[in-house]
Amino acid sequence: MNIYFVTGATGAVGSAIVEKLISDESVALRLLIRASSPGELRDRLRSLLSFCGQDPDQLAGRIVALPGDASLPMFGLTEDMYLKLASECTGIIHCAGAVRMNLPIEDARKSAVDSARAILALGKRAFELQGLHPKTEFISTVGVGGRLPGAVPEGWITTARTFHNTYEQAKSEAEDLVRPEVDAGHPITIHRPSMVVGHAETGKIIHFQVFFYLAEFLSGRRTYGFFPTFGETRLDLVAANHVAETVVWSAQTRATSGHILHLCAGPDGAIPISELRTIVASVYRDHGLTVPRSFTVPTTLFLTLARLLGLGADHKTKKALSTLPVFLDYLSGNQSFANASTKETLRAAGIEFPPSRALVTASLSNYLQNRIRPKPLP
Repeated sequence: MNIYFVTGATGAVGSAIVEKLISDESVALRLLIRASSPGELRDRLRSLLSFCGQDPDQLAGRIVALPGDASLPMFGLTEDMYLKLASECTGIIHCAGAVRMNLPIEDARKSAVDSARAILALGKRAFELQGLHPKTEFISTVGVGGRLPGAVPEGWITTARTFHNTYEQAKSEAEDLVRPEVDAGHPITIHRPSMVVGHAETGKIIHFQVFFYLAEFLSGRRTYGFFPTFGETRLDLVAANHVAETVVWSAQTRATSGHILHLCAGPDGAIPISELRTIVASVYRDHGLTVPRSFTVPTTLFLTLARLLGLGADHKTKKALSTLPVFLDYLSGNQSFANASTKETLRAAGIEFPPSRALVTASLSNYLQNRIRPKPLP
């Protein structure tokens, strides 16, 4: 039986991977889950399995939840728990990480770099105990390209560059930490997803994260219809289930060891922000929500207006407006991500990533059906 150790199992990508893995009865899982008590650990595991459409009682023995933190040495596990994990896991899938763009750099590094260090240590300990390095799937991001001009290459990036945010910077530093281990021949595959949305057909996702905050902004409901100038900027989106399918396939073969895979729509599949705005408005209207008439203004004026709008806004709107500079900086360049080599690698497995526009409606519909409806515009 293959035993996979998964970090970040309760996140958007990790939960989709767990759902894919548990469909295979020859697979057992060891899931690292943050919890302050046995009761919370049990509840979080049951909630995850419920999201995956599984009865926890039917999976007893195959799935074990381990209380810990991916950023801590030995994941914060007891020595006995850690040694048992290292002696039995045949594969490692590292998804854990705080997907937030505005963390202080120290916190972003703790999430990305410290957890990468702990994952590498587990691989080495497993080798000492088993005589074989577990195949490791390391989830990074295409954002490691930062402000690199042109398409981000499907390889290690050594070019000096700046970053849009601390999330990108910390993920880049984590890759720098992993690279020597890959160069040494350890069986590690780097996966770089673009912005993750829900299931390609149903929009299902365990948590609403970055894309959905961006969609609220693009609806104009928080900015009373005012938008900055986006120019030719495009957004690359990828479905959580397509990322999961790729990672699980890769975990089952050592042929992808040393590869860097760009899990994205690519230069031809990214969607222009102007088109995305139109789709967002249409989906919101279809769900009975009022979308204001749009007004495009220069970015500097838009930020001034956002600050003024925030003065008399409620807490939720004020919080949303405070994150706009981060989003605008992220969208300030028309960056793209090379994926020709990845497409060739995945073709044999029958995996492909559709254009970003094909994913928007399902994810937004699921979002609007399963969240608290925003109040009507005044």
